Amino acid sequence: MIEAAAANDIEFYLIQNGYVDMSRKVTDKYRADVKLNTLAPLPLDLQPMADGIHQLIQAVYDDSVLEDMFINGRETKVKDNPLNDNFYKKEFQALWKEINHKYAYQVDFDSDELIRKAIKHIDEKLFVSELQYTATIGSQKSEINQYEIERGASFGSVKSSTKSLRHTEVSQVKYDLIGKIAKGTVLTRKTVATILKGIREDKLYMYKNNPEEFIKKVTRLINEEKATMIVEHVSYNTIAGEYDSDIFTAEKNTQGFDKAYKAEKAIQDYIFTDGTADKSIERRFAEDLDSANEVCVYAKLPKGFHIPTPVGNYSPDWAIAFYEGTVKHIFFVAETKGTMESLNLRPIEQAKISCAKKLFNEMSTSKVKYHDVDSYQSLLDVMKTLK
Repeated sequence: MIEAAAANDIEFYLIQNGYVDMSRKVTDKYRADVKLNTLAPLPLDLQPMADGIHQLIQAVYDDSVLEDMFINGRETKVKDNPLNDNFYKKEFQALWKEINHKYAYQVDFDSDELIRKAIKHIDEKLFVSELQYTATIGSQKSEINQYEIERGASFGSVKSSTKSLRHTEVSQVKYDLIGKIAKGTVLTRKTVATILKGIREDKLYMYKNNPEEFIKKVTRLINEEKATMIVEHVSYNTIAGEYDSDIFTAEKNTQGFDKAYKAEKAIQDYIFTDGTADKSIERRFAEDLDSANEVCVYAKLPKGFHIPTPVGNYSPDWAIAFYEGTVKHIFFVAETKGTMESLNLRPIEQAKISCAKKLFNEMSTSKVKYHDVDSYQSLLDVMKTLK
């Protein structure tokens, strides 16, 4: 059961990212991000429920999604998906030893530089719509049937007009403009105030049109610029502690085992891939890993395995050990995306991926390489370009 506070946070998330329209209907933008696997991350307190939340949202426009939410009541409620013999292969143990370190990051960048770039970004990109209302006029048909009533077609000659809402009275709702943006960007109030004072007057005036949308969009634009700068200035250090193998079995997936992929070379018998399609990007990737002669063993990495970044924790998708001599790099960590075009990824998602690339491909002394890919073939192609 979702509590009222969580429901409000989900609604705010959907509005903030343009995933619902003014009528709270799911937008094409949300559907596209689902298809490309580029959904904006949920707030940290909602992330443990992320799969269930997105499943419910997608069920609004795709009834087939609900099939995964019903199980056979006679089946065992909790099934185990233990580590199998593949986990203990020397190839995977060597890979696991390379990647199970924990890291801490450090970012040093000039606040003045962030302020300048954020002001420029807001001046170029910010647009806040005015609050609008739609007036609809229609006359009921003289003869109607049940079918027309059910689908809302009992009125004829329907006409509508949309107009901007002009405030004739001062709103009684008070907004902590600087405080809200400071919280959403994890910046000081002083820094946020300096940014707001620096943007063009016509952009600042948009706050009056729609305060909530102004706060959401300014927060997002500042975070985008912040994410871009972070990659240039982030550095990593290994800290005490390692990931235990228990993280692979700690998470209980909500999908039924009949929907899981029965793997051959994975460290667990079943792989629970993202997405609802039988041939999703992750499903095809797992199938290709199993059939590839050069692959020795692989793992679908759990959410508990993550790399800290200044814009949120990042969990790669796969860890793969190849047979020595068959490919250029025998250890690989991969992220499967619906597209290889960076322009189709959100700046914050790009920043997380770039941080992982910087860690594994530039700073780390391990034999592991990292890249985002959209297929097994693209992984092989990318591998050839990495030093």
